[in-house]
Amino acid sequence: MKKTLRLIKRFLLLVTIIIPVLFALNLALFVAFTWRERSGNGGWEAARELGRELLTDDGGNLYLSETGEQILTEYRAWGILVEDGTGDVIWHSDNLPEEIPLHCSAAEISWYTRGYIEDYPTTVGARGDDLVILGHPKDAYWKLMWNTFDYHSIAELPKMLLSFLGMNGVLIFLIYMILATRILHSVKPVVEGMETLPAEEVYIRERGFLAEVAAAVNRVSEKLRAQERALRKKEDARAGWISGVSHDIRTPLSMVMGYAAEMEEDTALPEEARKKARVIRLQSQKMKNLVGDLNLASKLEYRMQPVKKETLNLTAVLRQAAADFMNLDPEGRYPVSFQYDGNANRCILQGDKELLLRAVYNVLNNSQLHNPQGCNISMQLQAEAQTAYIRIEDDGVGISDEQLKKLMDTPHYMMGSGSGLQRHGLGLLIVRQIAAAHGGQARIGHGRSGGFLVEIILDLPLRNCVPDA
Repeated sequence: MKKTLRLIKRFLLLVTIIIPVLFALNLALFVAFTWRERSGNGGWEAARELGRELLTDDGGNLYLSETGEQILTEYRAWGILVEDGTGDVIWHSDNLPEEIPLHCSAAEISWYTRGYIEDYPTTVGARGDDLVILGHPKDAYWKLMWNTFDYHSIAELPKMLLSFLGMNGVLIFLIYMILATRILHSVKPVVEGMETLPAEEVYIRERGFLAEVAAAVNRVSEKLRAQERALRKKEDARAGWISGVSHDIRTPLSMVMGYAAEMEEDTALPEEARKKARVIRLQSQKMKNLVGDLNLASKLEYRMQPVKKETLNLTAVLRQAAADFMNLDPEGRYPVSFQYDGNANRCILQGDKELLLRAVYNVLNNSQLHNPQGCNISMQLQAEAQTAYIRIEDDGVGISDEQLKKLMDTPHYMMGSGSGLQRHGLGLLIVRQIAAAHGGQARIGHGRSGGFLVEIILDLPLRNCVPDA
């Protein structure tokens, strides 16, 4: 809705800008079309000039100079000279039309100076006391015969102009409101539909001037929903298949592990056979763990694993994970040091304890897996505002920049489409999934000692995050 209102505001701004631009453009066009017109004083000046170019020869006869002839040619006009007192035409140009009289009464002279002679528009000048009349083509000028205006109208002209401007402004505003309302009714459903299109199915009534856009949105919505249903069906099938395989393989795998354990403990068997049985048991256990990881990753990926949130002390959870890990390391090759600040000691959050423990176990096991010769592991917990930071790093072999980039950029086969380069290994994937299930994220990188670093960031509402008293 906010975007719709923004669109209307932009439309109003556009209209506000267009109105003065159109006014200036029309004014410029009017000036461009009229600035060459001679109706202002060209004809009148030509008549006065013609009077000056009427000369008298030695015999007292009138003739027109070369400049005067050019004036007649330029204006496509004819000219006469009316004698003062008698009204007789004492000179005329060679191109005088036949219907032009050669004698003018006082009334006719009054009419000619103001308007027309036989529909020829006229302009006048003077030669001494005599009257020069210049007749123009009938299509040259349109003359205002009675150019007298009411004084009251002239005095009220500013008020009239303001009234006209005000009425035009009101009319423009009403037109805008009508158009804006119609546009809003047409645009609003389309915009709202496009905003909700990624999240849910949308249907927009295909009407108004955006009917074609609404139809296109409806088609896109149908296509997206069909793709979502197909994808959901595919994901459900994959998750069901993984869950089924995990369930079906559990029983025979347990039998293999059981028989292998019996053979490993059977003193009647040769030592070599007992060692092989031990290898079978350990590898079967590893396979069982991998199947469990695959099933958990699948459930987390497809939101099938319920997150059983409870009130937890994050410090206690991490301390338990470190203690459990060291208890499984009787040789002490992977010592874990745990540090936390005063804020973290009081951090209480809502989370799934088993999943959080699993995430920490996976990171610790990752350090153990890639450092068979042993390494020191450091675990730190820090709290800032509404965020908890869990940093787990070792001083082992670490990871190169190229391997780190590949690990971050290459999609896991659980996420990919089955084509192209993909990576395996579910440990870190599960860590990221568990962090995401708690509204956080997991990052990997280089430790300060050159080893491997995993940082789990939980953006959850923390309570009692205050320093110890």
